[in-house]
Amino acid sequence: MRIVVTGGAGFIGSHVAEALLAEGHEVSVLDDLSSGRRENVPSGATFVEGDVRDEDTVERLFRERRPEVVCHQAAQTSVSVSTREPMRDAKVNILGSLRIIEACVRHGGGRAGAPRLVFASTGGAIYGEVPEGEQAAVGWREQPMSPYGVAKLAVEGYLRAAGSEHGLEHRILRYANVYGPRQDPHGEAGVVAIFLERLLSGRPLQVNAMQALGDGGCVRDYVFVGDVVAANLAAIRGELGETTINVGTGVPTSTLEVARLAGECLGVRAAMEDGARRPGDLARSVLEPGPTPPLPPPTTLEKGFAATAAWFRAQRA
Repeated sequence: MRIVVTGGAGFIGSHVAEALLAEGHEVSVLDDLSSGRRENVPSGATFVEGDVRDEDTVERLFRERRPEVVCHQAAQTSVSVSTREPMRDAKVNILGSLRIIEACVRHGGGRAGAPRLVFASTGGAIYGEVPEGEQAAVGWREQPMSPYGVAKLAVEGYLRAAGSEHGLEHRILRYANVYGPRQDPHGEAGVVAIFLERLLSGRPLQVNAMQALGDGGCVRDYVFVGDVVAANLAAIRGELGETTINVGTGVPTSTLEVARLAGECLGVRAAMEDGARRPGDLARSVLEPGPTPPLPPPTTLEKGFAATAAWFRAQRA
């Protein structure tokens, strides 16, 4: 198949593009390199440097590459950035996504051969607070508490409208907190990458509070990037019966536990510092995983952390 991966120079998108090439698909990557890296684009993919918000760039890409599937990973991914700069978040995550939706409709709508759109949404930010002992399932009340979550939920609504009005075939993947090789340790998102990088640099780890200093931090559902890739491949192949699925593990893990696991994987004793709660952070977010099959069982934290730690260590060799 001819497939466009937006954000394909980024953390998740580059893994998806790589897996698609391995299956023999014709892959084009659209990325403005604002957070992605050119070296992340796998050999064999056609790279187009450009912004998903730019109509001319998107139109030219669709006209020239004639995609059968669009895997839309491009996004502003930081909850804290969205809280500080909601307009910036909306321009990328809502207007940029609308540009892609419009292109898919314009280049086929519900007609045979029209692009199918796979959208990288968020479970962690859409459902809001998940009480102790519970998991948020698809169909759970949606109560985003950050502009990032609000924007992703809005795009889901636009997709449903495009499906109803224009026959646009789409799948929505609601990610938990994704981690793995190639994650950027220098941004504000991705605590696993941040902790591994700090440990390898001999620096202390800061555990931001859930509510009060020293409480062990927020509880999250951490999902390995390989599991996210598997979900995208299943959606691209048309193997997902449901329009919307969660991509997570259902395992609640505190920030303090992440710090402990990261230290164990590297064989480093971590020095800890307590930090204040970050604006926009939920206290607890855990998802009910999507159906298995068609998705494989989630990767365990121990296995996923070990693979991620090995990659980060190798970057310093």
